[in-house]
Amino acid sequence: MNPTVPAPVKKKYRLNLGNIAALLIGTSFAGQLLGFLRTKLVNANFPTVGPHSTDAYFAAFSIPDFFFFTLAAGALGVAFMPVLSDRLHKGDRHGMWELSASLMNLLAIIMAVVAVIILVFAKPLIRHVVAPGLSPAQLNTAADIMRLLAFNPLLFTISGILTSVQQTMGRFFFYAMAPLFYNMSIIISIFVFKHNIGLVGLGIGALVGGILQLLIIMCGLWKMNFRWWPHIAWRQPGFHTVLRNLPPRSLDQGMDQVENIVETHIASGLGTGNITYYSNAFILSTAPILLIGTAISTAAFPRLNARLSQGRPDLFRRDFLMVLRAMIWISAPLVVVCYFCRGYLARLIYTNGNQQIATIFGFLTMAIFFRILYSIISRWFYAQKDTKTPLFVSLFVIALNVFLAITLARPNVYGVAGLAMAQSIVAMTEVFILSVIMLIRDHRLFDITFFSGVWRIASVTGFSVVAAFIMISLYPLGINDRGILTLGSKLAFIALVTFGVHVAVSALFGLEEVQPLFEKLRKLALKPIKLDL
Repeated sequence: MNPTVPAPVKKKYRLNLGNIAALLIGTSFAGQLLGFLRTKLVNANFPTVGPHSTDAYFAAFSIPDFFFFTLAAGALGVAFMPVLSDRLHKGDRHGMWELSASLMNLLAIIMAVVAVIILVFAKPLIRHVVAPGLSPAQLNTAADIMRLLAFNPLLFTISGILTSVQQTMGRFFFYAMAPLFYNMSIIISIFVFKHNIGLVGLGIGALVGGILQLLIIMCGLWKMNFRWWPHIAWRQPGFHTVLRNLPPRSLDQGMDQVENIVETHIASGLGTGNITYYSNAFILSTAPILLIGTAISTAAFPRLNARLSQGRPDLFRRDFLMVLRAMIWISAPLVVVCYFCRGYLARLIYTNGNQQIATIFGFLTMAIFFRILYSIISRWFYAQKDTKTPLFVSLFVIALNVFLAITLARPNVYGVAGLAMAQSIVAMTEVFILSVIMLIRDHRLFDITFFSGVWRIASVTGFSVVAAFIMISLYPLGINDRGILTLGSKLAFIALVTFGVHVAVSALFGLEEVQPLFEKLRKLALKPIKLDL
């Protein structure tokens, strides 16, 4: 049998976007809870100041994350999956496996070199690039943790390629479950190592977690007949396409990580503890972005790729707008709750409570909304194999962010909170510029129906703001409020009422985004129960 001949298609390729999104949101929520718990336990079991400050722990992840996102993450989806989707649509499984193996081999070699660089130059990278404000003891701890993280970019790269293949084939379960094991491994390491090697033990937990994550993802290859070859198919046209799209996307991701390193660098110069404070607030802000933005856009991306592979730009436009409006509708009350409950969340993640974290997080709430929108807007370009436009826009806004961060984060201006202000301004600017470019390329994309729907969502959100304000007035944050039970119950009740008002008023306004929710509830309520007699 000739492997290059397209196999007959037995059934229509179809992805159930609703079920996939529900799976990813559910597992992402569990993952964010574990990530939240991980950070809370790090704060509770290790000091914020002194030679064993948690500043060293948060600073140690900057360089490994930079190399992973710069050299690999750009290919693990937006530059890779559209090409895989084309192969799948043509029935070329052999081409899919050859392309996947070639990319895995190339990036594995690069990441192995990166691991050696991190192992050898960990201390100079921390001292001169990431956090020059660390004390000698903190510097040694951060370097030791970074060396343990040296091979994680390699592990994450292989995991990312395998999950891209599985997502293209419609498999999302193992991709969704694997990160849970990474967080659990770090949580376990806190209790195993806190009384002996301390913070350095968290690096061991992260390394073990990376290995476990890869093993879980490999289970998703079962019955896929995935094949690996120990060579790189340099002449394959699809591989050329990925390599052509990879540099712009990699630079785009890399610029984001440069931004993170610059922020850590600035925070380290503002005094001990500021890296921890900003990192805690940033972790709080990334949770809703990953929960809503990344989960839904990841679920939608294969569908968008498939629409273009099928030659249906009309369906591509319809599906994109449907997802975009849904994300606006969901994220609006979420941001309202985040802003009004910033003190509750800061007290939850930082055991003794800290006004700095609450203030920083408050300024980041605008960034949350626009980063959620960016996650799907950027995929509008990536599905069309355009990685250059988001890169050029990112270069501009990141330069703007560095300028704003240096200007606003001065001790005599806004201090570390200035970093958050810069983030929000830049996130809004980036979404605005990309939206204008999209409208120029497709004049029919944002029509009167879309803007009318967004206006009605904004009107509904006004009622959500009033509801949240009333609830925090009835259940204010007390000075002695401590613990997950007390804080969590207040936070949950405020959020429940706010989201309830949002859903109810959305139904009164006739928003189409609320209809699937009521349809699901109706089916659950009216579904007959079969009894075995």
